[in-house]
Amino acid sequence: MSSLDNNWFTEVFQDQGTAFSLQVRRKLHEEQTEYQKLEVWETETFGNLMVLDGCVMLTSRDNFLYHEMMTHPALFTHRDPKKVVIIGGGDCGTLKEVLKHPGVGEAWQVEIDERVTRVSEKYFPELCESNQDPRANFFFGDGIQWMRDQPPGSVDVIIVDSTDPVGPAEGLFALDFYRDCMIALREGGIVVQQSESPLLHTDSIIRGIHDDMKKAGFDHVQTLPFPQPVYPTGWWSCTMGGKAVHTSYFREEDAADRPFVTRYYNEGVHRGALAMPQFMLETLDDPVRPAEG
Repeated sequence: MSSLDNNWFTEVFQDQGTAFSLQVRRKLHEEQTEYQKLEVWETETFGNLMVLDGCVMLTSRDNFLYHEMMTHPALFTHRDPKKVVIIGGGDCGTLKEVLKHPGVGEAWQVEIDERVTRVSEKYFPELCESNQDPRANFFFGDGIQWMRDQPPGSVDVIIVDSTDPVGPAEGLFALDFYRDCMIALREGGIVVQQSESPLLHTDSIIRGIHDDMKKAGFDHVQTLPFPQPVYPTGWWSCTMGGKAVHTSYFREEDAADRPFVTRYYNEGVHRGALAMPQFMLETLDDPVRPAEG
């Protein structure tokens, strides 16, 4: 057994008995925002690293895996997305991917902590290069209330690019929030939620998302696993809910002929991500459990 010196940043997952470390050169930024502790580190091999309340959020090297999978499967599942809303996503990487779609006419980033966006503009400028796009709109405040206030049938795709379901993000993993999303979406609309690790959370968080989306009225719910080296287990997922649209089918020809560059996503990756492992199928294909009480 070897131990790490002070030149490493380590996130410990105490309840799982595991940890993840990156060798670092120096701390670039630290502040206590109104909502959380925000740090940026320069690492030896993964570029810059953003940490919120001690939890790894992203690195320069591998964030494209997450941002592309949170975005393109949902947008290519929708028949013709025009208005897209991102709840969270303060680093602007998801917004950048959304705006690669030329058919999108309006995109909103609704982030509770403006400091995440301002710090990202300085230390992750490559993620913020579309912030000046005329289609990009920003609202800094409570995403739950913002969604509740949207006119019925006014949005095509909702991307819930949140942190873990604790603290400010806890209400984004709730039945009432999915009901508000259902009302705000047009017919054929899609909601997609980051849904944690398949290995650690299928029987808890992911199962809960499936149940709540179905109870909220989403006809079809689908989880797509994908790699994410800096998150717990190195394996992550997003979960889509469709409003009168099947989330297991997508515009394959459009995905193959996409007029923009991706580093991970393509039509084959999308198709493969729809094939969930057996242990997930056995957990998630059960009927929706009745509400308690």
